[in-house]
Amino acid sequence: PEQQAATLAALDITPPEKIAVFCPGAEYGPAKRWPARHFAALAEELATRGFTLWLLGSPKDHAVGEDIIGLAAPGMPIVNFCGKTSLSQAIDLIAAARFVVCNDSGLMHVAAALERPLIALYGSSSPGFTPPLSPLARIISLNLECSPCFKRECPLGHLDCLNKLGPPQVLAACLNSAQESSV
Repeated sequence: PEQQAATLAALDITPPEKIAVFCPGAEYGPAKRWPARHFAALAEELATRGFTLWLLGSPKDHAVGEDIIGLAAPGMPIVNFCGKTSLSQAIDLIAAARFVVCNDSGLMHVAAALERPLIALYGSSSPGFTPPLSPLARIISLNLECSPCFKRECPLGHLDCLNKLGPPQVLAACLNSAQESSV
């Protein structure tokens, strides 16, 4: 708690009541990244339910964070912390979340280790190889015939494994996780 309080003070954050964290990056490549437009649509739905969205990731993820903000309706409570925190600060912010939505990435494993409710999105990779090790994780994958392909870029050029994984399906998992974590 002291470290988390120090992080919040260092970043000049007064935590809102309901925080959802999105980790929109994936170092491996675009075939592991849920589209920014989907994250933006999900953010809008969650904001209407009183959530503030914190985007976390590396400096390389800052641009996708800005894309999410730009694609969301103006005035949405979304803060892009991508590239603005140390790893230990990101850990403290994830620990404050009601739930976390992320691609198959390092921060997914951090959220799992922190035992935060987690919605893990899989496209080109497989939860059979890199699962989040947490009973609070919900894995969402379309399990298409072409996935997992384990490629950095979609070899078929359509990225259906993530493009067709719509925000409504992820929203349902988020709302279930939020309800369970508030009990």
